[in-house]
Amino acid sequence: MDTGRVEGIFVTPEHSALPAPVERVRAFAGRGLDGNRYLFDEAEPGKALTLIAAEALERLEAEQGIALSAAASRRNVLTRGIDVNALVGRRFTIGEVECIGVELCEPCSDLERLTVPGVIKGLVHQAGLNADILNDGEIAVGDPVVAVD
Repeated sequence: MDTGRVEGIFVTPEHSALPAPVERVRAFAGRGLDGNRYLFDEAEPGKALTLIAAEALERLEAEQGIALSAAASRRNVLTRGIDVNALVGRRFTIGEVECIGVELCEPCSDLERLTVPGVIKGLVHQAGLNADILNDGEIAVGDPVVAVD
């Protein structure tokens, strides 16, 4: 599917703190999201923005019995209706913000330490996408997520 929508946005200024939901956020080209712990002067490739599909979290619960909230996934944008894995190497828009998918955002030991055992195994190849932000703009809950190329 090449079109979806934003179901949630999450940011936190602290590394280990649970990200808070926000209705909208300012995105900065090459830097990250306003108020987020990963807002850089110049972000390394794939560090400015993370996305995860709501369907992946639902599958984790259905198949592994692990209920993980979108905030606990530590990803910035929760999507529905678009295959975020298919966005690796592709341009896409989130509302007025153009992005490019850099690589899969695989689950790590930090995520499992902050949540529950089994998260790494349950989310391998399904834990989201690392992306670059190409232009300044705003992202809001309800915005479309559309693959451009």
